[in-house]
Amino acid sequence: MTTLPTVTALYRYPVKSLRGHALDAATIGARGIDGDRRWMIVDADGRFLTRRELPEMALFDVRFAGDGLVFDHPAIGTHRTPCPADTAPRIDARIWSDSVSVRMVDAGTDDYLSRALGRPVRLVFQGDEGLRPVSPKYCVPGDHVSLSDGYPLLIVTRASLDALNDALAVPVSIERFRPNLVIDGGDAWGEDRWRRIRVGGVTFRTPKLCSRCIIVTQQPLTGERLEGNEPLATLRRLGRMAKGGVMFGQNAIPENDGMIVPSDRVEVLETGESALG
Repeated sequence: MTTLPTVTALYRYPVKSLRGHALDAATIGARGIDGDRRWMIVDADGRFLTRRELPEMALFDVRFAGDGLVFDHPAIGTHRTPCPADTAPRIDARIWSDSVSVRMVDAGTDDYLSRALGRPVRLVFQGDEGLRPVSPKYCVPGDHVSLSDGYPLLIVTRASLDALNDALAVPVSIERFRPNLVIDGGDAWGEDRWRRIRVGGVTFRTPKLCSRCIIVTQQPLTGERLEGNEPLATLRRLGRMAKGGVMFGQNAIPENDGMIVPSDRVEVLETGESALG
């Protein structure tokens, strides 16, 4: 008999594709966890950059400090950047096919990041005015997302990770998959059929499995690829294929604001057919 699903870990990633940190509690709003991926590194044309093309981005540690961020890099040290004011210059940044209005930060931060990455880059911030709707195929009016790839939150279950690791020669950690919520209990791959859940006092629609990319083949703290194309190759072998790619984890859209803490129970409110196969 399986145990009831329970939240056991919460993660926030202040800057898209840089390191994240575990939280003791998470404030949930329309765009997901408060402060999650509201900052992003872009190239000279305003296009988003990630560890797909720059795996060395994994070397940056970043934390909130007051109204801004503190970066730490093993080669060039620490740098603090304040949150840009409402009056800061703006550009339209590109994420996949989306365009979103973002604020520019100070030139010193751009120089710091450019030196570390060996190419001209800029840091931008998504203020509350920078609205970016969720994909029309899965959203309802009012659904918005931060600078994450497409959805406000990502949920991963330990049972599914355990099933994957049982099939791998070298197990991988949960951090490979950059989740926001980690849930223990239930059956492996049970989240495939979730359509709506309640976590503590917050309800979520879970409309789409998460398509995984090359980032999950990288070591979380270095960006190195030490196991070839794993775990993607094993996920394919396990039949984790659907339209859109190799799937692991469930995307989620909040239906109300609230607070979530580890130990909150997860109630599955609606289920549907799996998209796999």
